[in-house]
Formats: sequence, C-alpha cells, structure tokens
Amino acid sequence: MNFETISIVGLGYIGLPTAAVFASRKKKVIGVDNNQKTVDTINRGQIHIVEPDLDMVVHAAVVDGFLRATTRPEPADAFLIAVPTPFKADHQPDMSYIESASKSIAPVLKKGDLVILESTSPVGATEQMADWLAEARPDLTFPQTHGEDSDIRVAHCPERVLPGHVLRELVQNDRVIGGITVKCSEAAAQLYKSFVQGECVVTSARSAEMCKLTENSFRDVNIAFANELSIICDKLSINVWELIRLANRHPRVNILQPGPGVGGHCIAVDPWFIVSAAPEEARLIRIAREVNDSKPEWVINKVKMALADYLLENPGKSAKDVTIACYGLSFKPNIDDLRESPAVNIVRKLRQLHTGRILAVEPNIEELPGSLDGVDLVEIEVADKLSDIKLLLVDHIPFHGCAPEQGAVIDTKGIW
Repeated sequence: MNFETISIVGLGYIGLPTAAVFASRKKKVIGVDNNQKTVDTINRGQIHIVEPDLDMVVHAAVVDGFLRATTRPEPADAFLIAVPTPFKADHQPDMSYIESASKSIAPVLKKGDLVILESTSPVGATEQMADWLAEARPDLTFPQTHGEDSDIRVAHCPERVLPGHVLRELVQNDRVIGGITVKCSEAAAQLYKSFVQGECVVTSARSAEMCKLTENSFRDVNIAFANELSIICDKLSINVWELIRLANRHPRVNILQPGPGVGGHCIAVDPWFIVSAAPEEARLIRIAREVNDSKPEWVINKVKMALADYLLENPGKSAKDVTIACYGLSFKPNIDDLRESPAVNIVRKLRQLHTGRILAVEPNIEELPGSLDGVDLVEIEVADKLSDIKLLLVDHIPFHGCAPEQGAVIDTKGIW
C-alpha cells in the first residue's frame, strides 16, 4: 500500500496539526475545510489556532509544497476525517458533520483508498460512515459487505493529544487503530507508522471508538469527584486545595484539581455518547457529567454572594455600580480553545444577570466570541484596577503570582 497523497478533512485543533506532521514527513497533504478564511490562512503558511510550534511546521510544509488547503475534496490515497462530533440538546450524538464529510469525499474515492475516522465518535460511527460512503458510491465495494476483499478500507483511529502539546503527543503517543476488517487495520497502521513513534495497537472499530470514550469518561468521573469535594469543603469551611495536597500524600491516592466545570470538545461531550448508548447502565458516568455540568451554576452563586456582601459593605452603591472581572475564558490553561468552556458559559450568564460592567481577561485571544456581546476584553492591569469583584476561572500562566490586592476574590483554581 502506497499512501503518497493524504487528505485531511477538517483543519481544526486536530486536523491541522495532523496534516502538518504528515507533510513534515514529505507526504503530499491536501487539507479540506469549509471555512474559506481558514483555507486562505493556511495557504499563506499561517495558522488560525494557538498551538506551540505549529506555526513553524505549517509554514515550512506550505513553503516546501507538501501542504495546501482547499474547500473541496480532491483525489487522494488516504482520507482522514477530523470534524466535530457535538451532542444535541437531548445529549444525543450529532453525526451530521461526519455525514457531511463522508458524502463530500465519496465522489473522489477510488479503488484502494483508505478512509479513517479520527473524530471522537459514538460506538458504531465508523460503520455508519462506511454505510454513507457505500450509499454514495455503489460502484465501489466496502468492508461491511465485502470484508477483506473490499475496494475501500475503513478504520477508526481516535486522537488522544493534549492541547498545548499536540505536535509532540501526535508523534510520541500510542495510537489505537480499529479497522472494520484486518486489512483495514493493517492499512491504517501502516499509514500512521509513517510518523508515530509510539505503538500502533490494533483492535476492532467499535473497541477503538469505545476506548476514546472510556479515556475521557475516566477523566470526567475523577474531575467530578474533585469538583464535588470542593463544594463540600466550601460548605464545611475547609480549604479544598490544602485538603487535596494532604490526601495525595497517600501513595495510592491521586485526586485531580477542581475548577469551574469541565470544558473542551472531548471530556465535556464524550461521556454522553456512552450514556446515550447505555442509559440504564451508565449511572456513574451520567452522575459525573451532571456534577460537572452543575459546577458553573455554583460558581455563579458564589459571585452573587460576593455581590451581595459588597453592596452591604458599600450602602451607597447599587449593582450597576459594581464591575466584575473574569480571568480566563478557554476551557483549559494556556490555549485559545473556547469550545464547551465552562468559563465562557459563566461569563455569558453573568452578563445576563448583572446590571453592572463585566470585564474579561483572556491573553490567548484577540476578540471575544459573539456570545459574549456586552463584555469588555481587557488586559490584566485594567481588570485589576477597575473591578470590584475578581473571578478567576482559568489558571493561565500570566495569572500566577499576580493575586489582586483589592476587591473581592473568587478563585476557582486555587492559585491566588
């Protein structure tokens, strides 16, 4: 199998670094994205997301002619689909992005091609993708009907990288590869071994899908324990940060750090895919999700209490005279990714509830999303000077060591 031309569908936080890494190995990479601005940015050798060192790798790949972007799929030897998989209002998986990506590449498929779903997906998504492809291309055979003799190979290989360390982890981490057939798995493993230094572990497509969901659900359950502990400690007037440090001195205890909730496109979403598939059995996973989803409201109530205390101490003022500064908007430290961010949801809700001014400090973005209309993006120094209530939501490096000297402080990350 010769994979000289690779198409990456979806040039976001996973797709673009993956495309860049393949291109750095002298593979011809065609990046596909439906956002013309994203395509134009990449073709200039620039990037539209924040990820350390990615700008240099993309620039080199574009200049050397190994990476280019387009809005329409073109023929290739392997296609990797890395598009979002959110959930709907009822927490059911939204497969529309995968369906759209599948149907977009179907016209350019040819015998011998490999199609890999990288998007974190509910169990059965890879088989569903194969069915969509088969419906669109009845002239080709697919593994769900023709097994090892199919014209097209189909597999699932979920990403498992940490934002801020994506380039290193793409190369060094083990990859779980689940083909619909053995030959599908072999083809996918061969492709990834062109840059993966970790082990490529082969399994079934369904096990690969469930593996990624399990990894993120494990994290979610453990974060829920920490978040619930923080609420209990607040009620009992115990410093939760000190408590966790003490408990973690036990050789077999490793409690995670609490925060304002759980965000991102993985941990905040993926457990619901398990719950939707097995609602009666996934009791602990559901409760953990509910605990983490409820934490932002608890934070908002802490702000309300701080506002009430401030007004009692300053009888000449009303709520509209009080300025609240919110430090951090991304879903985790030192990145620009706002997807499913509890911080964004908290600030949006505060803007709806509070009649005074709301300031946001987020050093990793240049403008606020439209959902935060009415909020002012300011520098740290401005927020410190102008605000009466200071709410720390994300422990970005610039926030360390600069605890405010005035005003009420609500620290959801324990760094002040």
